[in-house]
Amino acid sequence: MTLRPPVDVAANVSAELSAIIEALADDPDREQPPTLEDVRSALAHAARWAPADVLHPLERTSVLLELDDLIEEFGNDASAVDFIATKASEGLSRVIEAAMDNAEASEVPTLGAVREAMVNGLTARLAGHGVIEADEDATLLGEIDELIRRHGENEAAEMFIRLE
Repeated sequence: MTLRPPVDVAANVSAELSAIIEALADDPDREQPPTLEDVRSALAHAARWAPADVLHPLERTSVLLELDDLIEEFGNDASAVDFIATKASEGLSRVIEAAMDNAEASEVPTLGAVREAMVNGLTARLAGHGVIEADEDATLLGEIDELIRRHGENEAAEMFIRLE
């Protein structure tokens, strides 16, 4: 039996495994979204796509063990895309950080609160200060809308900050 993972399970998936799943899911030759078993098979026969090729053998072993744990918990047929860790772009990460800096100490900004701040001038102010590009406004708004669609407006925004 395949279990549907909770929404936040991707937060516990390593960056390496998340990147591998994303690369497989983005393969234009795929007709169906990959399952965890598809990812396992691709890692075992990784001659065709790059992410597994660049992994050190120890990292590959670690990723396989992590993947086996996910398969054991959620089943072979679980949709692999549910395990892709979602992170904001660099620009949206800067917007979220600015919203966090402006928030009252007792409240953690949600995705909905960040969107509201963006619509009310936060992105324009950041563009004016040179923190983000002036023409990024529409792109960033679309990005936060997609995060809200996928995770809900009440999700803590800080979970999506890209720390690179």
